[in-house]
Amino acid sequence: MNERQKSSRAGWLPKWLAPRGLSRPLIGIVSDSASCLPQSYRDRAGLIEVTVPIIVDNHLQGDDPQALMMGLAMGKSVKTSRPAPGEFARAYRALLDAGCHQVLSIHFSGALSGTADAARLAAASFGSAVCVVDSQTVALPLGFALADVLDARDAGAPLVVLKTIAEQSTLNTVYFAVPSLEQLRRGGRISALSSVLGNLLNVKPILTIDQGSITALEKPRSFARAQARLVCLALRDAREVGSNARLGVMHFGAEELATEIATELAPFSCQPVVIESLPAVLAAHTGMGVLAVAVAALDPQPDSEAAGHRTP
Repeated sequence: MNERQKSSRAGWLPKWLAPRGLSRPLIGIVSDSASCLPQSYRDRAGLIEVTVPIIVDNHLQGDDPQALMMGLAMGKSVKTSRPAPGEFARAYRALLDAGCHQVLSIHFSGALSGTADAARLAAASFGSAVCVVDSQTVALPLGFALADVLDARDAGAPLVVLKTIAEQSTLNTVYFAVPSLEQLRRGGRISALSSVLGNLLNVKPILTIDQGSITALEKPRSFARAQARLVCLALRDAREVGSNARLGVMHFGAEELATEIATELAPFSCQPVVIESLPAVLAAHTGMGVLAVAVAALDPQPDSEAAGHRTP
């Protein structure tokens, strides 16, 4: 992490952003179910989350974790599909009809899904009223950025500031480990050769998001070691961020292990460590037992020159 990135995590919310107490936001926010937006933000006014559906054994299931768990347990085919552009168009129209002057649509990495492209197709019919951002990340790194966008929006920030905050989600880091690489291979996120080698050698790689794509960072030889490395990597990044570091843990079917990790990370987080179950659209590719950690600064400095740069 370079000095520009460190300074961009120094905290911002300038004094001119005094809360206005608006009952009806002037800027609507649209996201998708891959964002892992913390639960406490999901009831904010002027926010719509579009579901990225999963397909279990050729049956569309929406964002249903129970259907996914059953499908994975039974060895059924599990896939994902981008939302139809019409889903986004309906969300944009609903917000504009409700009195929003503009809409900011923020979505997970276009290198992993066509969701952002579907949003752009829908936005084309709304002209300058709708702005779409490909966050180039996913899960809590995106969720933390969305939380910042909502806080800034409700404090009166203009669209240009909100867009910059959304784009700086790439400064947030995420590391995850899976017990098996098979689901990632089936979804085309890693090569067949990597999956075979990983399973044969009992390698449980630490994966991260780099420039929007999944990248292998380290290759521990057991899942227990991978879990320990997740903690070490999160603590390293938290120390670099400093006193305003906030941390989160994600899992799918591994709540006990996620809670253990959160307990270890708690002294280094400026807020209670967020624990989130991974959305079905993401867990469909990682499979059962996935663990992940995320690190972000609270209220990152909206420096447009720093946006889009990231060091794993």
